[in-house]
Amino acid sequence: NLEDLFGGGMGGGGSTSERRTTRGENKMVTLNVDFMDAVFGTNKEFEVSRYETCGTCDGSGAKPGTTPRTCTTCGGKGQVISIMRTPLGQLQQVQTCPDCEGTGQTFEKCGTCFGEGRTRGSRKISLRIPPGIDSGQRLRVRGEGDAGLRGGAKGDLFVQISVKPHPEFRREGNTIHSDAKISYIDAILGKQIKVKTVDGLVDMKVPKGTQPDTTLVMRNRGIPTLGNSDQRGDHHVHVKVIIPKEISEKEQKLIEEVRKLKEEES
Repeated sequence: NLEDLFGGGMGGGGSTSERRTTRGENKMVTLNVDFMDAVFGTNKEFEVSRYETCGTCDGSGAKPGTTPRTCTTCGGKGQVISIMRTPLGQLQQVQTCPDCEGTGQTFEKCGTCFGEGRTRGSRKISLRIPPGIDSGQRLRVRGEGDAGLRGGAKGDLFVQISVKPHPEFRREGNTIHSDAKISYIDAILGKQIKVKTVDGLVDMKVPKGTQPDTTLVMRNRGIPTLGNSDQRGDHHVHVKVIIPKEISEKEQKLIEEVRKLKEEES
């Protein structure tokens, strides 16, 4: 029941001719979504303030129990003709009747909506957030905007998505970025470490001789493609090598021995 993703304008309604009903305005709301919900999708409920169809007159704008009358200004035609005199002669101009607004009928207005056929109200909206949605993208819910004037069709609801930042993950398109801290010993010797991903903890091999700020790639652990959740981006792990400011005497002796070995080799 939703979406035209990123699509559709926010223009107001047009009008139809029979009773000069006017389509309701489109509405725009911003919806905050958690990072993980944006990755895997979720169902959201939220309240929208909007114009609702008048419950007293069922949207007609007329007082219940009354009968529309033929407009005396236009004689039921919905249009009036005015004649203007110009230097070139008479100019005939056809205009919408100002009294019946082109309907050809007049009526006693509803005391609740004062003839508009709609009143202020609110509605709870249920919306499916698709996997892979990102900030700035929009979902379109047809027929959930403002009710139209005097029985006109409802406008649409546009939901602007705002994804909350994650404390550990950073998003770039369908790619997730995060940092992994390792000791200088593990950077030299290599190690199997646990890395937090959107799928949970995953084993990742840090190869021997890994340099500071090396980026290791975990394939298909990123954001699903919008509209094709089987296709996913990657997770880039940026390795941060921790160099201690202080070490024990034993560690210092061992490192100095390693340095001597390197100097002898060179």
